[in-house]
Amino acid sequence: MTTKFRWGILAPGTIARKFVTGVQALADHEVTAVGSRDQERADRFGDEFGVRNRHASYEALAADPEVDAIYVASPHPMHKENTLTCLRAGKHVLCEKPFTINAAETKALIDEARQRKLFLMEAMWTRFIPLIVEVRRLVAEGAIGQVRMVTADFGYRAGFRPESRAFDPALGGGGLLDVGVYPISLASMLLGAPDRIATLAELGQTGVDEQSAFILGYPDGQLAVLYTAVRTSTPQDAVIMGETGMIRIHPPFWIPKKMTISVAGQSPHEVEIPYEANGYNYEAAEVANCVRAGKLESDIMPLDESLAIMQTMDAIRAQWGLKYPME
Repeated sequence: MTTKFRWGILAPGTIARKFVTGVQALADHEVTAVGSRDQERADRFGDEFGVRNRHASYEALAADPEVDAIYVASPHPMHKENTLTCLRAGKHVLCEKPFTINAAETKALIDEARQRKLFLMEAMWTRFIPLIVEVRRLVAEGAIGQVRMVTADFGYRAGFRPESRAFDPALGGGGLLDVGVYPISLASMLLGAPDRIATLAELGQTGVDEQSAFILGYPDGQLAVLYTAVRTSTPQDAVIMGETGMIRIHPPFWIPKKMTISVAGQSPHEVEIPYEANGYNYEAAEVANCVRAGKLESDIMPLDESLAIMQTMDAIRAQWGLKYPME
């Protein structure tokens, strides 16, 4: 491996631009290649970010010898196929969340990566933001006692366009996969996998979940009360309630800078922990650190947990009767 960690970008869209902006803040990383299904699009992206290798197919990107790992930034339904292409070409992969459309697809990717002894991680960038790292430390040290309840939400109001990513079932539209994965992942980080789920959703005219709420129950009696939407703006905060105190993560909780810690018998105090660049740099750094250390997955966003999160979302959708066309 060269001194710099070399990234390839699969699907040069909006989220890929954010990721590359984050990578460019890392001195020991570089983006060496981009792959699109359209040469002109790859060239435009290459011109914008100074990427020298521009490929007109994902297969060509995956075969590029000047790439150490590939960031898969295509829409949800393409994640499985695109990630398999990269893994089968011998490339490590950071795949945008949600990992795939369902748990069966996620398991297929995990099995492939483990068989080939390649690094694979879901791009849940929130896990690596400094304030969330501190939240994990505080909870682990018992700063608020055992966690008993978590509330979190992520909703926004999109203009209704049936063919858009937010509303098209063929693109895995709706709130759950797009932004509901954030509060579910936060609850998973704090409480693990639920053993009970109660949920309701409003399915819109295209059949996807326009807004929904779910309560997750856990073996020791803890609860997570979560909600998400693509037609309703929500506060986008999170509260972690323990036996002796609570932590409120100020909005937007998925890329936070501030939290308020309240402990019984003490005055609440606010903590500010800024993040560098645009925040995407932290997950990129995690991938490089793991690969350089010879690790096949991240301890902070492990593959079995990503699978458990997908299983939770499958169970939620099953209660709604929502299936995507590709399923």
